[in-house]
Amino acid sequence: MKGSIKEPHIHIKNDRQPALQAAVTELAAGQPIPLPTEPVYGLAADATNPAAIARIYETKGRPQFNPLICHMADIAMAERYAIFDPISLDLAEAFWPGPLTLVLPLKPASDIHALATAGLDTVGIRVPQGFAGDLIRRFGKPLAAPGANSSGKINPPSAAHVEADLGQKINLILDGGAASVGVESTIVKVEEGGKVRLLRPGGVVTAEIERVAGKRLERSEKASAAIEAPGMLASHYAPGAAVRLNATSVSPGEALIRFEGIPVAGEETARAVFDLSPSGDLSEAAANLFDYLKAADASGADSIAITSIPTHGLGEAINDRLSRAAAPRS
Repeated sequence: MKGSIKEPHIHIKNDRQPALQAAVTELAAGQPIPLPTEPVYGLAADATNPAAIARIYETKGRPQFNPLICHMADIAMAERYAIFDPISLDLAEAFWPGPLTLVLPLKPASDIHALATAGLDTVGIRVPQGFAGDLIRRFGKPLAAPGANSSGKINPPSAAHVEADLGQKINLILDGGAASVGVESTIVKVEEGGKVRLLRPGGVVTAEIERVAGKRLERSEKASAAIEAPGMLASHYAPGAAVRLNATSVSPGEALIRFEGIPVAGEETARAVFDLSPSGDLSEAAANLFDYLKAADASGADSIAITSIPTHGLGEAINDRLSRAAAPRS
């Protein structure tokens, strides 16, 4: 019942098993669902499915493709996707499940999609308590989940807040009562040499983290609600090849990324041609963005020509990432 704010509305306290099954069905269909977690309600989707992740951004009206926290059922699941150093493992054992997010290197074979990590080679991972952990265990895949709110609005502490904000945009609301913590998770990264950096204060107090880590936390000047302060670097998410935006023609040997099936002069001489969305669907274009940038870079082309992309809706986020990919590099 797309667009309804009344049905289906699952109350976990009274209908836990039907709620779990309804949630798994929505996730398997690539749909985002508001998920009760201890910090705040998150808007969750399959972290391995680019179309599902694009729907998170679309539903939130999020202006940039920031990296999303990926939620796991337990440490064992997290170890399938990320590389743990000894300090990070100690922190995970001490605070998971709970409101601590660890930024970790991705394993090379990880199938968490680049749209969830915003093209970074790290991933923010958290293991939630209660229903959320049970759902991830049943679904069998990690869930990417920023706050279940429209971009720029306050993160929701209850299902009623989610319903008032996003109720017309989603199929299912999981009501698990009020969030027990009420503030976002603490985000920490263990860096080379064992330095532990605080990226965002949150639901786990820093003194407790320092006690387990056995060292003081380094404070980042750029700490924010976003993992690794995405978007602060002028040149970010850049392929090895040079990137040329708003291209109207292609030079021999260049790779081409176009949009909406519109032919480009000289494309028959291109090393490779990719179309973000032949039908002009910006959600499809967002889902393909990082994969096609990587494929174009792997084609061996010295430069990548990218045609203009509309700036409305998800086009704003697509253009933001492309401008960073094309920024001058030292």
